[in-house]
Amino acid sequence: MFLDGVEWQAALHGSTESAWRLETFPAYNMPQEKEDFAVFLAGERIPENYQSGWTQKLTEHQQSGRTIGRVHVLTRPLSDYLRFEFMYYQPHVLAGEDIRILDVTDRENPLAGIGDFWMFDSSQVVLMHYEPDGTQISREVYEGDVATYEEYRRIAVAESVPFTEYVANFAVS
Repeated sequence: MFLDGVEWQAALHGSTESAWRLETFPAYNMPQEKEDFAVFLAGERIPENYQSGWTQKLTEHQQSGRTIGRVHVLTRPLSDYLRFEFMYYQPHVLAGEDIRILDVTDRENPLAGIGDFWMFDSSQVVLMHYEPDGTQISREVYEGDVATYEEYRRIAVAESVPFTEYVANFAVS
């Protein structure tokens, strides 16, 4: 089953315990980000006290006892898009999202060949399908045993570092 629109929003915000994502692309081609990305490339940055609908959702998740997190697998040097995304990661962390970085620049990727996915409440997996340029094609509910994806999540978390630790050790701007 493919998710879009209302069904996707229900999955994304309807978890009762947790929502977690694996990101593997150096850039995502998201039409809704096009203008903000151009502004970023022109040198503008978001304000330190940045708030958005997403940061509000993150705060709601945290206040209700739900967790939300992600691991982004990447290599250096960071793409312009990753530097853009990192700008938003800081307020997301402050709002309660557990963002971690798995840098595979100088090591073997323990998740090589694994694509992007979301896991909700450790019981539902949504596979995120993209073109090679990061353009999203679809979101598909995985119909098999989620244990494999739980293991991918375990590996990703164990092999990664918190976002704030990562940026403290590498110049990312």
